[in-house]
Amino acid sequence: MCSREHSVDRLRGVCEACGELLLARYDLAAAAESLRREGMRDRVPTLWRYEEVLPGSDDPITLGEGLTPLHRARRLGAELGLDRLWIKDESLQPTGSFKARGMTTAVTMALRLGARRLALPSAGNAGGAAAAYAALAGLPVDLYLPSWTPAPFVLEARAYGAKVHLCDGDIADCGAEVRRRTPQTGWFDLSTLREPYRLEGKKTMGYELAEQFGGELPDVVIYPTGGGTGLIGMWKAFDELERLGWIRPERRPKMVVVQADGCAPMVRAFECGAARAERWPGPRTYASGLCVPAAIGDHLILAAVRHSEGTALSVSDRAMADGQSLLGRLEGIFGAPEGGATVAAAQELATRGWLGRDQSVVLFNTGSGLKYPDPATGDRLTGPSRGQ
Repeated sequence: MCSREHSVDRLRGVCEACGELLLARYDLAAAAESLRREGMRDRVPTLWRYEEVLPGSDDPITLGEGLTPLHRARRLGAELGLDRLWIKDESLQPTGSFKARGMTTAVTMALRLGARRLALPSAGNAGGAAAAYAALAGLPVDLYLPSWTPAPFVLEARAYGAKVHLCDGDIADCGAEVRRRTPQTGWFDLSTLREPYRLEGKKTMGYELAEQFGGELPDVVIYPTGGGTGLIGMWKAFDELERLGWIRPERRPKMVVVQADGCAPMVRAFECGAARAERWPGPRTYASGLCVPAAIGDHLILAAVRHSEGTALSVSDRAMADGQSLLGRLEGIFGAPEGGATVAAAQELATRGWLGRDQSVVLFNTGSGLKYPDPATGDRLTGPSRGQ
């Protein structure tokens, strides 16, 4: 935000001058000499195939993440009235979600730059991914999870050796607790966008779309948005891809933010024309990844949506569950509630006429439905206000 430059030779969180997030920059002119779309066939089949624009690529902490399928969803498309519908299925990542992308780069750089202990708040998938990559790196990790976090996420994190702390409140309260304890513990905070490298792993979703669409991009990307790192990362990737010569400037997709009716700070800010989003009071949804009442990257999320002439909308938990059911019955994908939310959003936008039948549309299923108790029912409402 303040344009201050920082060296890359030590651990860093947010900007020392303005307190805003840091974005990694590359010598893209040099990268373009070797990172060419037509030369990708012989590269490693993981996200590390884009090594010229990733930190720590000479010796990464990796479990084989990235290069997930882009599934042509013909039956679901026929149901929704969309002839050119695809699903980017992140449930097939190590640890079962897109969070593996960010943690491979973040843990790689944390280890390289001297971290001895890690910590972060999570509503589920990020914690499991952090625990897995920390285990591979030989680093202890403390996770702060809301007490209402679905049990499979807690069991997964503990299986990887993480120390799990269950806290009252939501993920923002957990984040505040991590930051409160950081000075006396000396751990390195891997919270969303409070270090620069998780974003770099997430941006590879944008690179993969460009590669899988043969140098083009879809007309519309519908993305379930909690902390928003994936959407911000893809928008950053599109900027880099233009400068690398992979895509035409006029071919960026419209970006669609999807949130839950019970936790929709970005939707409210978008509709009000605000540049920043106010914290959402009493967040309530069974999609734990969407139960994020405040995001440090809110201004970047909103800017990407507006610049792309996209939109933001929220859907009910019932509609998410119906979307999960459609994914399973019509496409053989047992998606997370967040993936179901993108189906519900596409259905709503098609009904409104905002989506045209012949537009190319990509829905992101960000994780596996197997981690959620009472899956695809919509009856489980997680959040600090559950039962009130």
